[in-house]
Amino acid sequence: MNNATTTARAPFDKQGTLGDDARVDAAMRSFVREFGVTASLHMESCVRCGMCAEACHFYVTTGDAKYTPVHKLEPFRRAYFREAGPFAPLVRALGLVNKPTLAMLEQWQELIYDSCTMCGRCTMVCPMGIDIAELVKEARHGMFKAGLVPDRLALMDRTAQQWGSTATPGDDLPDILAEAATEHGVAIPCDLAAADILVTAAPAELGEHTKALAAAAKILNRIGAKWTMHREGFDASNIGFNNGDLELQERLTRALVDTAVKIGAKTVLLPECGHAYGAARWEAARWYGRELPVRIVHMTEYLDELIAERRIRLKPIDQTATFHDPCQIVRRGGLEAAARRVLAALGLELIELQDHGIAGYCCGGGGGVVSNTRATPLRHKVFELKKQQIEATGAKRFVTSCGQCRITFEQGAQHAHWDKPVESLVELVADHLAD
Repeated sequence: MNNATTTARAPFDKQGTLGDDARVDAAMRSFVREFGVTASLHMESCVRCGMCAEACHFYVTTGDAKYTPVHKLEPFRRAYFREAGPFAPLVRALGLVNKPTLAMLEQWQELIYDSCTMCGRCTMVCPMGIDIAELVKEARHGMFKAGLVPDRLALMDRTAQQWGSTATPGDDLPDILAEAATEHGVAIPCDLAAADILVTAAPAELGEHTKALAAAAKILNRIGAKWTMHREGFDASNIGFNNGDLELQERLTRALVDTAVKIGAKTVLLPECGHAYGAARWEAARWYGRELPVRIVHMTEYLDELIAERRIRLKPIDQTATFHDPCQIVRRGGLEAAARRVLAALGLELIELQDHGIAGYCCGGGGGVVSNTRATPLRHKVFELKKQQIEATGAKRFVTSCGQCRITFEQGAQHAHWDKPVESLVELVADHLAD
């Protein structure tokens, strides 16, 4: 057999004009900056037990050892032991650990961008408590600095830098909202000078999923909330969070919080988007160094609160349903019970997936993977796993609370010629509001 065939290199993309050595140095400098106490403890703690492998949807669906989570951290591990570990000078002097090479980083690009969604399932099963998903996210910071991001994600990064959104310039937002308001017959305020709630969106809600945006508007209008969307801070999806572009991540997060403060809003309401929750709810405080001046809440927990406070009542659906738990919202975000209380209030009889709640498998498209067209074959393999679990429940309806998951499932269903629609939790609530 031709050796060139058996040793084909992983696909990779480059941005910028850095030379090979400069790319490696840029990545290494970033890696070393990430090695605080927690990351260092994690690097020292791995015992190579392999338990994380069976937790990873990409490994489970391919059987390829390169997709094991611990393997995805190899260049990061080498950087630690050479540059930041307690015996780093000795390690370098004796050549015990080789410096990562550009070829290694190029191959690594596929492993941490194409075949990792940062879902955290590997983290959950690690007997040593290593947050593998967080380490991958930190490693992406170095890859971005080295200009080694998949081109599709790099394009989205540049768009967000220019527009403040991957979907549209802020100046176009009023027209987009006006069209959605007309289409769905609901008032959607924009650019109010004062409001109690700043409502944000994911890119799809400004395009093919405007009904989700209209559903949020219908609910907020029903309870008489004083709310608005605003061109200065509206896109919560935060491509910087996924790409490893820390400067953009901070800028996009500050746009939301600072806009809320400007209009006097006490609450920033996040859309049905998992990475919006990770970036804004759990990482926003890192940019301020103090308690945030606003409350940041995901749509799922907001619905749960409205139902508990009896501010909305729902007409029962009286059907069976199963639910996909979005990783960043449930496993990483803690909203497992909230979603189920909303489903119960809708009168849905929940039939759980074989793997559900904090143990649920990822949709396969998180962490920017759904936008990375190069990863499409891998996504389709994960979709088959989810499809089998969904069908096994026999449930009439299939619901989720993340627009990114919804897009991933829709693309997978189209490829597999599967006719089961995936429904939005907020849309179901809006469609079944009782008088």
